[in-house]
Amino acid sequence: MPQNVKGEILQPCCFEPLTGFYRDGYCRTGPGDHGVHTVCVVVNQDFLEFSASVGNDLSTPMPEYQFPGLVPGDKWCLCASRWEQAREAGMAPDVDLDATHLSSLEFVDLEDLQAHAVKS
Repeated sequence: MPQNVKGEILQPCCFEPLTGFYRDGYCRTGPGDHGVHTVCVVVNQDFLEFSASVGNDLSTPMPEYQFPGLVPGDKWCLCASRWEQAREAGMAPDVDLDATHLSSLEFVDLEDLQAHAVKS
């Protein structure tokens, strides 16, 4: 079973919209996932605007990829390097640690993820 950054069993991120590299609701990674879509985030408007400004428009629907477009409050499996880029720019969205894959720690510090953790 895949583990999250807390060393526990990885929990699902979101089924509506359906997220994950494998579109199974989990922020798992594997062969072919060159972006390492492992950080489960809760997007907000500032992050969506930042992401679009650096060439990753997550708001516009792309039906050809079964992508509905995100709105503030949606949860999404984000590339670990994109999350780190947003953090460095002061635009990191909140993170669901229970649904963030352990491999994220190859790209981001646990302390930074914890500082942006969704409040339970």
